Amino acid sequence: MPHDNEGDYQVGYGQPPRHSRFKKGQSGNPKGRPSGKKTLSTVLSDALAELVIVVNNGQRRKITKLEAIGTQLVNKAAAGDPKATQQLLALLLRDSESRADAGAADTATVSETDHEIIQRILARSRGEER
Repeated sequence: MPHDNEGDYQVGYGQPPRHSRFKKGQSGNPKGRPSGKKTLSTVLSDALAELVIVVNNGQRRKITKLEAIGTQLVNKAAAGDPKATQQLLALLLRDSESRADAGAADTATVSETDHEIIQRILARSRGEER
């Protein structure tokens, strides 16, 4: 191993020469991570958490955009829109499967019979026969 010229200090892996070390108070990454840089998921979650004013039965309420989207989807599905029904059932199915994977024993989860019914409705909406 080469020796540093100051005493018996060994220079090697994880032990750089003293003259090339960072000075006290000097960062090894002066620019660092850019501040304010957001990922797509952060941008989407921030946008969905924003409040909007809706009028429901003559009353104004503040709800999140996510709640507004969910309410619209459920209302369209209830009105008989087949595309909205298919999307809603797919979301319910995915949510129930993720809960089952997480091992959540909850009384509000979809039962096996409900799961079969949802599968049949999805197959019928795709034009498949079971």
